[in-house]
Amino acid sequence: MNIFGLFEKRVADALGRLAGAGQIPSGLDVSRVVVEPPRDPSHGDLATNAAMVLAKEARMNPRALADLLVGDLKDDPRVSSVEVAGPGFINIRLAPEFLHEVLRAAVLDSDGFGRSGQGAGTPVNVEYVSANPTGPLHVGHGRGAVFGDALASLLAFAGYKVTREYYINDAGAQVDVLARSAYLRYREALGQEIGGIPEGLYPGDYLKPVGARLAEEFGSSLLDKPEAEWLPLVRRVSIEGMMDMIREDLAALNIRHDVFFSEKSLQQGEDNQVSRMIADLRARDLVYVGRLPPPKGQKDEDWEDREQLLFRATAYGDEVDRPLLKSDGSYTYFASDIAYHHSKFERGFNVMIDVLGADHGGYVKRMQAAVKAVSNGKAELDVKLCQLVKLLRGGEPVKMSKRSGDFVTLRDVVDEVGRDAVRFMMIFRKNDAPLDFDLAKVVEQSKDNPVFYVQYAHARSASVFRQAAEAFPGADFSASRLEKADLSVLEDEAELDLVRRIAQFPRTVEAAAEAHEPHRVAFYLYDLASAFHSLWNKGKDLPQLRFVNQTDQDSTLARLALVHALKGVLASGLAILGVTAPDEMR
Repeated sequence: MNIFGLFEKRVADALGRLAGAGQIPSGLDVSRVVVEPPRDPSHGDLATNAAMVLAKEARMNPRALADLLVGDLKDDPRVSSVEVAGPGFINIRLAPEFLHEVLRAAVLDSDGFGRSGQGAGTPVNVEYVSANPTGPLHVGHGRGAVFGDALASLLAFAGYKVTREYYINDAGAQVDVLARSAYLRYREALGQEIGGIPEGLYPGDYLKPVGARLAEEFGSSLLDKPEAEWLPLVRRVSIEGMMDMIREDLAALNIRHDVFFSEKSLQQGEDNQVSRMIADLRARDLVYVGRLPPPKGQKDEDWEDREQLLFRATAYGDEVDRPLLKSDGSYTYFASDIAYHHSKFERGFNVMIDVLGADHGGYVKRMQAAVKAVSNGKAELDVKLCQLVKLLRGGEPVKMSKRSGDFVTLRDVVDEVGRDAVRFMMIFRKNDAPLDFDLAKVVEQSKDNPVFYVQYAHARSASVFRQAAEAFPGADFSASRLEKADLSVLEDEAELDLVRRIAQFPRTVEAAAEAHEPHRVAFYLYDLASAFHSLWNKGKDLPQLRFVNQTDQDSTLARLALVHALKGVLASGLAILGVTAPDEMR
């Protein structure tokens, strides 16, 4: 039950009745009318902007229109009070009896409460991580990985058909550098002395297993071959080895993709997808031969001071047109990226989300322009940039990892603090804000550690049912029994506040899914946990508010219904974030 959706319909019905009575014009555009929580909870449970956004079209004073709406809404039995605030906002306070009905719905469908048909099965492609297959994932990759995975789960929970995708950058010069680096480790595996790693090659120890794999597969046969012959063989094995390692690192975070798409595949076979894409753009007069001025500010590795084949990106909102071919006739990175997103469109995705690092800010407009072009405006691309992660320990910067050569690996962090801490804390801040990740603080058992605080709330809720089972042996505490409990005993403001917060979960899910912002779920869970812990502490001083009353099974059943609903919402929210919901914590 989504109370905000219910009351959006209620407001629309009220407007229809007012129009039918001739009190307001008919046919008003209600698409901008929303019902949401008021900014100040003391003002009520719901607020609507209906009078504010419709007043101009209705040619009425906003407060006059609001007064008409209040006159209709105040007779609703689900409403205890409704009033006009400020220039015309309407604040609604729900009747306790209706809040109890919302709680019953949450109890009866604890696993499905908050799920939505918002997405209506719309296919969505979420591409995330997509790190170059040249080494282990670092902490920055981890933030994008967690964000993308949580966003995919959020969208699925909201009713979208989600495909999780990883784009393997296996066609650029960096994979040749990888192969040459692995070849050194291959020689080392065969017992040769390789000395120091030359500048420009990858120095990390992570390539030693790849060298051993090459030695096992080829023996010493590659030593006598010229580079032109061994390079493609070593490149294949190196990419396979790196992707195996990346998959293992992601698995440590319980992240698994549905599709691993190879950049190289775009340029192979009879159906060269990059060439086909350029031909299609050429046929629509979207490419031309021209010369570009040098880029200002950010470096653009595709720019060359010469006449070249350009995509008319400015026709679709970009700042400059973009090159498609390099001077040697090979495709630019951008050309391959256009073909890749064209492939997504051809695979049925009109909604695409790319999760990228903060250093890809210059990529956004050009790719959004490209997606508009190749889809004839039918598809949309949202690029979510994840800012940098500063790794600390007790407030001090963490030193580099020896295994990687020059950065801290994601796997090192997961192994030290655990998957749950990494996943929750990577989401407990908006993706476009820098993140300080303190290895010491994320394992503290305190209110200051959000992941502990939320998981502890779930464990506490489970402990309430264990206490109830001890107090009332053999009693039925199933959801079907709790749904029939007399909830009128839940009249304390702290109890009703917890019900209100539970009732906000469906709207939180839909708003977060619409904005592509999974951090909203993490923030919501922390606030929900805080309200529960506060009610728990209040029960220490006021025995009548304790969840289990050994002398009153009826009041216990009512409060167990509250805890059951809370426990279900916590579990669902944590599942969206990919974090476990423990029944016990030690």
